[in-house]
Amino acid sequence: MKRHALAIDGPAGAGKSSVAKMVAKRLHYTYIDTGAMYRATTYKAIVLGVDLQDPEAFGFLDDTMMEFHDGILFVDGEEMTQKIRSNQVSNHVSVVASHIPVRNKLVLLQQKISKNHNVVMDGRDIGTVVLPHADLKIFMTASVEERARRRHEENQSLGIPSDYHQLIDEIKRRDQIDSTRIYNPLRQAEDAVFLDTSDMDIHEVADKIYEMFANVLQPKGSERTNG
Repeated sequence: MKRHALAIDGPAGAGKSSVAKMVAKRLHYTYIDTGAMYRATTYKAIVLGVDLQDPEAFGFLDDTMMEFHDGILFVDGEEMTQKIRSNQVSNHVSVVASHIPVRNKLVLLQQKISKNHNVVMDGRDIGTVVLPHADLKIFMTASVEERARRRHEENQSLGIPSDYHQLIDEIKRRDQIDSTRIYNPLRQAEDAVFLDTSDMDIHEVADKIYEMFANVLQPKGSERTNG
């Protein structure tokens, strides 16, 4: 049975995860937050005290179990939702995600999941690397200021200390790292739909993406909402 996939890429703070989660729920698809996987890798590396700058220091991934349950990431049986949202993780995740061994291992895991489930997957290289044959690819972005505002509100809701102006600087730094890394950089796939969400709320974005995906799958029959 053919599995279907919706790929959503974009820079830090674009709201990809929140929107992807909403669309996946509406479609009854499995939601895969790849950014959370890189954050969890960073979190575990910090806990283990390994050198975050060393690409060869992440061998622990071979013995690390990552699973998604209802869109929530569990690592070695432990829920990661709040642990991976600390400022320490946010400030180092782009460096960790730039390491080739880390990307190779996580991409393989992401592709394995997509073979067994209909998925909505978001990240930086989903349409270009992880799911190049996705039914629909979205490149979702917003202004730096809007992304900082959204992240600031998210941090406040989670009880994480947050400074709006500092977030602007951090997001600019992450954009630079993500888009200029040599291996699998952040970029829009040639066949992706560009979507600027600066002036849209989360529900408008989710509705628009759902409608686009439904239109893509419509000729293939009613199976589009089967999980």
